[in-house]
Amino acid sequence: MSALPGGESAASHPHAPVPLHRGNLFLVGLPGAGKSTLGRQLARRLHKRFVDADTELEHRLGVSIPTIFEIEGEAGFRDREETTIAELTALEGIVLSTGGGAVLRPGNRARLKANGTVVYLHAEPATLWARIRHSRNRPLLQTSDPLGRLAELYTQRDTLYRETDRALCARFGGGFSSHQPQFLMDLVLEPAKVEDALARRCDDL
Repeated sequence: MSALPGGESAASHPHAPVPLHRGNLFLVGLPGAGKSTLGRQLARRLHKRFVDADTELEHRLGVSIPTIFEIEGEAGFRDREETTIAELTALEGIVLSTGGGAVLRPGNRARLKANGTVVYLHAEPATLWARIRHSRNRPLLQTSDPLGRLAELYTQRDTLYRETDRALCARFGGGFSSHQPQFLMDLVLEPAKVEDALARRCDDL
């Protein structure tokens, strides 16, 4: 059990900082939740390397995510994604943005929880759709009713995101503002600063 200045234990101090497990911060959430946008800013402010799991997979294969889906189907993509997640979560000192469906595989959820501090970036389907409606790089949303599909994904994955989030949950409404990376960093390192402000436990969402 870690000790605080003055000899208090972290368990006895309700506002003790939450250190990043193995120096890693892993972001999970649906498409459009802001994992890549906030992840890059957090990595800069925390002086850590930022890694986007989907971008890493595209670089390794030399093709886009939609192309992988087209050629190998979702199952083939998930196999490749799981291999990539296994390698990335073995690293230390990174901020990792995961793909929206990474939590579907039990192995991914276990590796994320075991190897870093996981944050679920939560947003409602309507908010997500407003952010990504012009994107053509999201194969699961190439349907006649993308908002309805987002709602289905939310229903399917929300519980899995909450299960994977080992430390805290962040809620964002309409858009992103400049204070949010600092807010998340404070939430990880000095939660007393923000516990009565924007932070919400997953159970309260």
